[in-house]
Amino acid sequence: MSNNEERIIRSGTFDWLTIFIYLIMVGWGFLAIYSADFDTNSPSIFSLSHSYGRQIIWIGVSLVIALVILLLDHRIYPAFGYIIYGIVILSLVSVFFLVTKRVGGGLSWFEIGSFKFQPSEFAKFATALALAKYLSGYGISFKDTKTQLICFGIVLLPMALVLLQNDTGSALVFTAFFLALFREGLSGIWLFSALYAGILFLASILVEDINIILLTLTAIAVLIFLLVRKNRSAVFILVAVWVLSCGFSYSVDYLYNNVLKDHQRQRIEVMLGRVDDIKGVGYNVYHSKVAIGSGGIYGKGFLQGTQTRLRYVPEQNTDFIFCTIGEEYGFVGSFGLVILFVSLLIRIVQIAERQRSRFNRVYAYGVASVIFLHFTINLSMTVGLFPVVGIPLPFFSYGGSSLLSFTIMLFILIRLDANRTNEVKRAFEI
Repeated sequence: MSNNEERIIRSGTFDWLTIFIYLIMVGWGFLAIYSADFDTNSPSIFSLSHSYGRQIIWIGVSLVIALVILLLDHRIYPAFGYIIYGIVILSLVSVFFLVTKRVGGGLSWFEIGSFKFQPSEFAKFATALALAKYLSGYGISFKDTKTQLICFGIVLLPMALVLLQNDTGSALVFTAFFLALFREGLSGIWLFSALYAGILFLASILVEDINIILLTLTAIAVLIFLLVRKNRSAVFILVAVWVLSCGFSYSVDYLYNNVLKDHQRQRIEVMLGRVDDIKGVGYNVYHSKVAIGSGGIYGKGFLQGTQTRLRYVPEQNTDFIFCTIGEEYGFVGSFGLVILFVSLLIRIVQIAERQRSRFNRVYAYGVASVIFLHFTINLSMTVGLFPVVGIPLPFFSYGGSSLLSFTIMLFILIRLDANRTNEVKRAFEI
C-alpha cells in the first residue's frame, strides 16, 4: 500500500454516507429474506438449509471483498479494466460449453455442488470498467462516430451473449449503459427513438388490425409532409421514418408470435390487462399486489405477513422481495425503501459530478444507471407495471452473485472517489 493510500484511510476520505446506505440496504434485505423463508422448525439465522443462512455467508464475503477493494491501489481498476472485461466475456462464452443444467429456463449459471455462479451479474461492472477505460483514453472524443460504435460494441457484446443464454431480464439491464453515455454526449435522438419504438411496439400489440396502425402512421406522415414539404432534407427523413415505422409494425406481429417464448408473451398480455390469469402466468403478480396492498399504512409487522408466511408468492426472497417489505412494513416501509434508493442514486450522481478523472465519472454514471434500471424494473414488476423478467432488487434480493457484483461495483466507485478527494487536497497544497 502506498503512502497516499495510507493517508486516505487515516484521513477517512471514503464516502461514508454511501457506505452507510449500503449497510442499511444489506441489513434490511437480510431481514426481508429471513422473513420470506422463515421456518418455525429451523429458526436459526445460521441454518444453511435456508436462504437466509446462506445469505449471511454471502454478506460476510461481500464485506470482506469491499474492504479489500478499499485497501487496494485505485490505479488497479483503470489498469485492468479491459482484462476484467475480457475475463467476464470468456466466462459468458464458456457457459455454452460447460453448463449442462438450466436454472429457471436459462443457461446462465455455473453450478458446482450447491454453489451457483452467474457470470452475467459480474458482466455489469466489467462493462462499466471497460466503457470508462475506453472513453478516458487519450484523444478519445465521443462526438466521433467510430468512438460511439466502439462504445455500443462494448455494451452490446455481453448483452448479446446473455440474451443467447435465454436470460432476457439480465440482458435488458445492459441498456442502462446508454443512459450513462448521454452524459458523455450521446444524442437525445437515440432516447427518443427508443421511446418511439416502445410505443409503436405496444400499439402494434394492442391494436389487433395492423392496417389501423399503418393508416395512422400514414395520416401523421401526410400532416407532417404538408408542414415541411419545402425542405427536401426533412421530406427525405420523413419518408425514411415512415417506411421504417411501417416495417417495424409489420415485424412486431411476427416477433411477438414467433420469436417470444409463450411465457414471455403471456406475461406481456397480463401486464397489458388482456389476460386475467391469476392461477397461471399472472399468479406471482396477483399475490404480490395482494401482499403489498394488505400491508396498509404501517404494515403487519416483522414475520407477521400472511402472504409471506403462507408462501403465496413464489420467488419471494429473490425477484419479489419487495412484496415482503410492502406487507410487513406497509406504505411507510415501502416509501422508506424508495427513499433509500433515491438517496443512493443522488449520492452516486453527486460523486460522479465531482470527479476530476473522466474514467471515474463514466464509471460512476454506469453504476448509477445499472442500479436505477434494476430498481425501477423490479418494483414495476412486483406491482404489475412491467412484465416479470427476473431482475433482482439490488442489495435486497437473495443471491450471492447479485450481492457480490453490486458490492464490487459500488465499492470500486467509493475507492476511486477517495482518491479524487486526495487529488483535490494535493492540488490545494500545490
